[in-house]
Amino acid sequence: MENSIVECRNLTKVFPGCVALSSVNLSIPKGQIVGLLGPNGSGKSTMIKLINGLLTPTSGEVTIKGMKPGVETKKIVSYLPERTYLNDWMSVQNLIDYFGDFYANFRKEKAYDMLQRLHINPNDRLKTMSKGTKEKVQLILVMSREAELYVLDEPIGGVDPAARDYILDTIISNYTENATLLISTHLITDVEKILDGVIFINKGNIVLTSTVDAIREKENKSVDTLFREVFKC
Repeated sequence: MENSIVECRNLTKVFPGCVALSSVNLSIPKGQIVGLLGPNGSGKSTMIKLINGLLTPTSGEVTIKGMKPGVETKKIVSYLPERTYLNDWMSVQNLIDYFGDFYANFRKEKAYDMLQRLHINPNDRLKTMSKGTKEKVQLILVMSREAELYVLDEPIGGVDPAARDYILDTIISNYTENATLLISTHLITDVEKILDGVIFINKGNIVLTSTVDAIREKENKSVDTLFREVFKC
């Protein structure tokens, strides 16, 4: 579909003794902020890794702008993994230079602006930082690219509740206009206010896809309330 950026067709991923995704059919529209929501072990990270080419499907396919994940899609997808992968010995400035060399759409001035707003010294090395600050640095690097699709796996999972709004504001104010943002999380209450649409996933199956407005109008409920009902949590 022309107005979608991600298409899944019968997308299936099987690990030994576990069906992580089961014949998923899904379209993620361009220019929206979409929440990929489900309990732990529901298949969120598997789907995100398939979109980013870190796993290959057992059957079916996923495409980004009509392309299978690969070198060309990596140019337009900016990915925040659930775990920090950056080298501890590097300073933030080293990392900005590294990303600037690696990605043609990386904007150094944007990164330095976000560092300043989050009160992070670019000369500091990662090994001197708390886990939460490292995650902020990784988020800054991801959001400093002018990408068409940002894929964020649990971007607020490791930061304290007081910092979550700040992190979400950083995401919202720094992603490229007309880009798509796919956010995987189980912290529904925190992210609900920024979402245009949601995908509920459980045990490898898509349970629901909807706009947030439709949930509020048809169900007369918040996304968080509906999520708790669907997943009985």
